[in-house]
Amino acid sequence: MTLFRSVLFWLVLAVLGALFAQILLQDPGYVLVRFRGTDYETTVAVAFGLVAGAMLCMALAWTLLRLPFRAWRRHRARQARAKLTDGFAAYRRGDYARAEQLLAQAADSGDAEALARTQAARAALARGDEAAANAHLEAFGDRHPAARALQRARQALALGRPGEALLALDVPAAQPLPPSGLRLRAEALAASGRSIEAYGLLGALRQQQALPAATLDALQREWAAQSLQQAADANALADRWDALPEPLRTSPPVVSAYASRAAAMNWDEAATRSLEHALDAQWDDGLVALYGQLPVGRLEHRRAQVERWLPAHPSSPGLLLAAARVAHAQGQWPQAEAWLHRAIAQGAGAPAWELLGDGAARNGDDAGARMAYANALRSQRGEPALDVPGRGLRQQIADTAAVEERNEHGLPSLRG
Repeated sequence: MTLFRSVLFWLVLAVLGALFAQILLQDPGYVLVRFRGTDYETTVAVAFGLVAGAMLCMALAWTLLRLPFRAWRRHRARQARAKLTDGFAAYRRGDYARAEQLLAQAADSGDAEALARTQAARAALARGDEAAANAHLEAFGDRHPAARALQRARQALALGRPGEALLALDVPAAQPLPPSGLRLRAEALAASGRSIEAYGLLGALRQQQALPAATLDALQREWAAQSLQQAADANALADRWDALPEPLRTSPPVVSAYASRAAAMNWDEAATRSLEHALDAQWDDGLVALYGQLPVGRLEHRRAQVERWLPAHPSSPGLLLAAARVAHAQGQWPQAEAWLHRAIAQGAGAPAWELLGDGAARNGDDAGARMAYANALRSQRGEPALDVPGRGLRQQIADTAAVEERNEHGLPSLRG
């Protein structure tokens, strides 16, 4: 299509030139120029040729005059590109002082000021010089307000000052924020304890594809959990919970945050009901362990739920530990001890050992309590459990578990 247009243009120009030449041949015309008492006479064709020649000479002279300046600008541009490239290479090598110097020079002499100066600020911050980083940003003046605002926000977040990041991003000259600016704003809101507002920006972040979908899903779960933990009262907690989509209301971190916050507000039924719904939808050892650990009542109800889940998950360390906690809260230490032995055999680790030590101490078994507490510490360190004198403790646990596996239902009862 471009070739056709070019050919058509030159054909039309040739036709117009032929018509003009024909007109001049038929009537060459007459031109009279009087300048300071002197008359100059010629034909239209000659006058046109003289004017065209004069214009050509002027254009040629202008081009020749500009050549040194154009050559100098090209030279400076090549130098700026070389410094910019070398500066980025030095930054990646960790030579931050050299990178800062090269990038600052590239910003002063090239067209990539926004990129070079913000990267120079990052290099200064990487070597721990916040004052130099701020000086690079101040050198922008009124130019590139968005680039300056984004870098100020990054610096403030890196230094743990989300409030300053929000102030930098709210500068009117930097609006509207690009996708990276929205992401920084959401991160600053979440870091400032305003996760509900950060959660509200997820729609815009998804629409602009500011982050990969998997990362946005993870942030959605994280900010939803934080917003529930930050709820000031039961009404705010209920409103935020009801506004969440159904998949989030079965996500372990979100459900855990809601149940913990509801329990702290003495909203026992809501706390336990949310965990039960999530566990029925998708089993999670962490959630069921929290179910037994929540500082709520409803012991009979929780005992019934644990017994309902046990046949389907007899080897779940979280469920076995939850059963032990419920039995211990009901004052049924022999049953709780049996559950703790099974939980430890399934890898419940330090929490089970600690509860075993608490129960032993409460029942006057000081030696057993010390051994259990010591094993709790060893479990946290990844070390093997200690054996009691004369017989391996692991063997005792394995024997107890084997006996319990042989009873009629394969499970000890939670009832006293």
